Amino acid sequence: MLNKIDVESGEPIARRVYRVLRQAIVTMQFRPGQALSEQEIADQLGVSRQPVREAFIKLSEAGLLTIRPQRGSFVVKISVKQVLDARFVREAVETAVVRKACETITPAGIAELRDNLKAQWDIADEPVPVRFLELDEAFHRTIAIGAECDYAWRIVEETKAQMDRVRYLSVPYATPIRRLISQHQAVLEAIVARDPVKAEAAMGLHLREILTSLPELEGKFPDLFTLEEAGTPPAPKTATRSSGRSRIAALR
Repeated sequence: MLNKIDVESGEPIARRVYRVLRQAIVTMQFRPGQALSEQEIADQLGVSRQPVREAFIKLSEAGLLTIRPQRGSFVVKISVKQVLDARFVREAVETAVVRKACETITPAGIAELRDNLKAQWDIADEPVPVRFLELDEAFHRTIAIGAECDYAWRIVEETKAQMDRVRYLSVPYATPIRRLISQHQAVLEAIVARDPVKAEAAMGLHLREILTSLPELEGKFPDLFTLEEAGTPPAPKTATRSSGRSRIAALR
């Protein structure tokens, strides 16, 4: 059940609806394969159907929802191919961003990163996936802003919808949170040292972590994943199903 949104906030309603629904899909409140009703969502959020329809279209463009005329709208399975594509793009962009951050980030930006990292360590022993994802997002966004690469961060945000669902699953089920925080710390230490080579290497290592967690998660939750592009018809079934690791390796 979704909470009603504040329609008087001044932000376009469709944008707020999109954010709420994206978060619900990423955090598995809406599961892959689940049907979503425009009218039911509108009633829960306290808005008309029009902004919900606009949000559905944007979610479809992001690869999180498939809209089938006369049949309904459904949350798509996690596309392994799109996760790997997004990871490739994200590494290419963010390693360049962190190199620039070593030159341009201000002391205030570094202080913000330190505060963020402290907040991450504070929840390391009792991780809450949603809270950690918020801090993780803020950490990477702060680096991009410190590098004066706001547009680059918007590109990352637009490409990582599928990746975010894997990140949400990985914290409790595949990747030790302390490992991720330690990787963030290595990135920050390289930025503080103004060492672009170490910063790039640390960021690349961090963003390749998903290559380890992804096959493990697919093995644990095979019904959540697909090798197809999000929203495409399923491939014909074969007599046997290969392991998650070998299927993912075939796409890398």
